[in-house]
Amino acid sequence: QVQLVESGGGFVQAGGSLRLSCAASGSIFSINAMGWYRQAPGKQRELVAGITSGGTTNYADSVKGRFTISRDNAKNTVTLQMNSLKPEDTAVYYCNADLYRSSWTRGEYWGQGTQVTVSS
Repeated sequence: QVQLVESGGGFVQAGGSLRLSCAASGSIFSINAMGWYRQAPGKQRELVAGITSGGTTNYADSVKGRFTISRDNAKNTVTLQMNSLKPEDTAVYYCNADLYRSSWTRGEYWGQGTQVTVSS
């Protein structure tokens, strides 16, 4: 069993900041990429930011310069620092991990989601 547990969502006014954290636990051999996705009402889930095990990052154009993703490989955690939040950032944010449960068993796992609401 593998679990991804998110924390840190909430309500904030435009221009404010929030920090999301995600911890992966369970039967984990190694983790490749980790990332954050979001889904707003009536919209498709989209990639917000991703980070490889080597630390290479990528961001959606809409969040570049405002969000920062980081990870702690020793603790199997990934964090998303969100600054200068805008109302259009309002969504449910999901943690994602591409990992190996053994040297031959690879899978993609999701957290349960955490709500981020930004008021104007």
